[in-house]
Amino acid sequence: MADINERNADLKALIRTIPDFPKPGIQFRDITTLLLDPQGWATAIERMVAAVSGPVDLVAGIEARGFLFAAALAAPLKAGVLLIRKDGKLPGATIAEDYALEYGTDRIAIHADAFAPGARVLLVDDLIATGGTARAAVRLLHKAGAVVTQAQFLVDLPDLGGADALRTDGIEATALIHFPGH
Repeated sequence: MADINERNADLKALIRTIPDFPKPGIQFRDITTLLLDPQGWATAIERMVAAVSGPVDLVAGIEARGFLFAAALAAPLKAGVLLIRKDGKLPGATIAEDYALEYGTDRIAIHADAFAPGARVLLVDDLIATGGTARAAVRLLHKAGAVVTQAQFLVDLPDLGGADALRTDGIEATALIHFPGH
């Protein structure tokens, strides 16, 4: 992890940490400061594109910040963009997947006709923490017939185990920046 953070120290420096948000003890990693920096944003996308292994047909972004990364990565990868939304936000027929939250459950969905079975899909989001949403997204994509072998994130909070959980599920999970804690 130290090597990754050293290679991407310029990007890490553009991410603001807000202590005790949204509750005491949480160190919120605010990527909006990186998004506001044109060179930092472009560099982050270039480095994420460079880390993709093999061709992809679609880049799937998890609502909402994942949409930014999916669109930005898809263009240089010559891939389409697939939106993974909160349930009830898409018109027409959908396929959905439930997942556990700290208190209760949530549900994400994609259009039932979003892609043909066998499509190679790269999953992206801004940050991975516990991995609950990302793992649900992979299950959803598999349910719809996608081949998902890799997921990318700008930020990983490795102490929370989400990227490791994806790896246990057979997904190559990478991030440009690691922050300790949660």
